[in-house]
Amino acid sequence: MSGSTSGSAPQEPTTARRGRSPWRWLAAIVGVVAIVLVVSYVVAAGLVYRELSVIDTSCETRNAANNPASFTVEPVNGVTVDATPYEMPDYREVSFPARNGGPTIRGWFVPSSTGATAPAVIVVHGKSSCRREDRILLASGMLHKHGFAVLMIDLRNHGESDRDNGRYAGGIKEYQDVLGAWDWLVGQGLPPARIGLLGESLGAGTTMIAAGEEPRVAAEWEDSGYADVEVAIRAELDRNHYPELLEPGGLILAQLIDGVDLTSKSPLKAMAKLHGRPIFIVHGTADERLSVQYASDLAAAVRANGGTVDPWIIPGVGHTQAVVLHAKEYEQKLADFFGAALGRP
Repeated sequence: MSGSTSGSAPQEPTTARRGRSPWRWLAAIVGVVAIVLVVSYVVAAGLVYRELSVIDTSCETRNAANNPASFTVEPVNGVTVDATPYEMPDYREVSFPARNGGPTIRGWFVPSSTGATAPAVIVVHGKSSCRREDRILLASGMLHKHGFAVLMIDLRNHGESDRDNGRYAGGIKEYQDVLGAWDWLVGQGLPPARIGLLGESLGAGTTMIAAGEEPRVAAEWEDSGYADVEVAIRAELDRNHYPELLEPGGLILAQLIDGVDLTSKSPLKAMAKLHGRPIFIVHGTADERLSVQYASDLAAAVRANGGTVDPWIIPGVGHTQAVVLHAKEYEQKLADFFGAALGRP
């Protein structure tokens, strides 16, 4: 019996086992809480990313009556613009692939009345807008009135262009649509030195990225665009009353879900690639959609990289409202800028 007793394994004191038990429970609770927090953060970031990036496709329906030959300009703060002088009856439907084999992009091409060699401007709308939007047609009509050819396009997932995921990628994908339009114009025999870009709102960001990626783009007009993508994302979260801490999660999910690195390109980065090419910046001080500070940031980046720019900052004007509220001045500045940059029609 004594051998049996001496051969038995020593027993751990009961008090020691009980002493470790609360710490194990605490570690388990902390682990579960951490998992719940991570999952909750990912879900919240995913929902916010989807909400802020998804495209409202109603522009085509809301503006179904608008086309280059006949359109109405909605009043802004009681100011109306007669669209009659800016109508473009001689237009045609065109389509082409986005650069690098992307989706099919559809648009309207309005040739110049001065001849096939007249300079042309590609006009690009913002998120959840389309080529039928009145301010896009108005700016295009202003250019056409002064002898420029214009090509208005629907970005992917907008209007009548092809859809992929139904979300806007901040211009990271969409700039290929703009360059597809640029390729199409070059294919029609127009020299690159005679082709410029005009973008409104997030379309301005898209065209700036396009100009940075294609060194032969001759000139860029941006109206109410953004500058640094991460700053813009945080501002968009604030505007929609979401915490800024969701930004990193949104960036990660954009990469995982859509394969898009939203920080890989931006209008601000594109300014370093202009190398003196002309750019015109328009922004209103009352813009509640995209801060007027972005205009200052873009201008500073242009100057820091050896370029010159004199932004048109308009007191009391809201998001993309200048083309309506200051129509005559807008028209003249458009004609003067692109006339100097691309050559007079």
